[in-house]
Amino acid sequence: MRLKNKISIITGAAQGIGLATALKFAREGAIVVICDRRRDGVDAAVARCGALGAQARGYVLDVTDRAQVDAMVDGVKAEFGRIDVLVNNAGITQDARLQKMTLEQFDAVLDVNLRGVFHCAQAVSHTMVEQGSGVILNASSVVGIYGNFGQTNYAASKFGVIGFTKTWSRELGPKGIRVNAVAPGFVETPILATIPDKVLGHMRDQVPLHRLGKPEEIANAYAFLASDEASYVNGAVLEVSGGMSV
Repeated sequence: MRLKNKISIITGAAQGIGLATALKFAREGAIVVICDRRRDGVDAAVARCGALGAQARGYVLDVTDRAQVDAMVDGVKAEFGRIDVLVNNAGITQDARLQKMTLEQFDAVLDVNLRGVFHCAQAVSHTMVEQGSGVILNASSVVGIYGNFGQTNYAASKFGVIGFTKTWSRELGPKGIRVNAVAPGFVETPILATIPDKVLGHMRDQVPLHRLGKPEEIANAYAFLASDEASYVNGAVLEVSGGMSV
């Protein structure tokens, strides 16, 4: 068990990549803290982790609300005495071309995908610095590296997450904290539910493996980066895209 007894906070953990990551961490022996906006999703994820034999706790959390984030972190610290891993997975999309994107769409995506990452990382950083160890993992995207049609806001947020990762790895590395990012390609999650089949087919054609990724494949990358096997990996952006950039 690569993550045995590591206190691991995962945001956006009620579905998709976040849920897959929570279940992977549970199998690897972590104590999993499930965070999401929906109580029913949080409770279901906690139950699934518990069924795997893991300790799990759930928090209903809006990452854009700093008071909620601080309360969650304080609760985890009070119960377990430490925080070993943060997976900043929570994210949203609100797509539109530049000329049609509203300020509300732009602000909503930046608020969750960028400000929310900042809130959570800053909140756990104090505990990690005190204990002299920790891992912060941020969800970027291939869209944050290469851009994508109709995703001005999403691309900006995910490119910003890479900037966070590079900066925090320099600031926190000397204090024993590793900071890395994962940049998934096109993954079969509920976030793709509204995309037409024709578009999904085009997305598959862009991948040398000729398929979309599975949430579990992204979770595997998070588990590696959270583990001591990645003890010398810091400031990296791991692209898990089936070779889209080849």
